[in-house]
Amino acid sequence: MSNIYALKKEGLNETKTHEALKKLLVDRKNEFREISDMILPKTSLEPIKNWEQFVLNFCLDVNEAFKTWSGEMNLNSNSPQKALTILRQLSRNKTSMIQLSHLMNISYDLAKEFKEIYRRL
Repeated sequence: MSNIYALKKEGLNETKTHEALKKLLVDRKNEFREISDMILPKTSLEPIKNWEQFVLNFCLDVNEAFKTWSGEMNLNSNSPQKALTILRQLSRNKTSMIQLSHLMNISYDLAKEFKEIYRRL
């Protein structure tokens, strides 16, 4: 079992995290691929190991950022940089806000579904 360091900082159990991610990927593999196409570099000759974990971590960041944007959480010193990074990653080569909001919705929904599966385990 590979380490999910970025997710451990949020207090998630590594075993439950792997199980929840595995269950989520059964139905949402296409959405994970769509997000990975936007946020992972395509210039690499070797595929990124554990890319699903990277995408999940990104989706959890989008979910957390939305809580800040909506006023549910207070701003912290990293909030502006995180928001700009999320927007720049998802906006790459997009021509409309509709395309951007589509990717943001997918990211947000994946994080919510993951959290629900994790909660049920």
